[in-house]
Amino acid sequence: LKFIFGPSAVPALDLVDQRSVTRVTSPSGRTAYQVLGSSGKLYTCYSSCHFCTCPAFGFTVLQKNESLLCKHILAVYLSQAMGACQELTVSEEQLTSILLAEEEDEG
Repeated sequence: LKFIFGPSAVPALDLVDQRSVTRVTSPSGRTAYQVLGSSGKLYTCYSSCHFCTCPAFGFTVLQKNESLLCKHILAVYLSQAMGACQELTVSEEQLTSILLAEEEDEG
């Protein structure tokens, strides 16, 4: 993993070990992932479009194109593969609030 994903591999495995990944699902089937980062901040990840709200994703992946993904996205993929995601079912309104909260943080 470290050969392919570089410095993100070990921190991502730590997040998986700490069970920091939660799959948030609404009744309509919409899904997002929340990852409690090592700093204690909660990041929203979308595996369907390979995106994370963390600053490292924006800088290292999108701007500098130095990495394929951040540790949070890798933790989501590893948790999915290992069946290690926490599960949380929320209403459509709650999921919308989660998604809008991220936009407000960025704005």
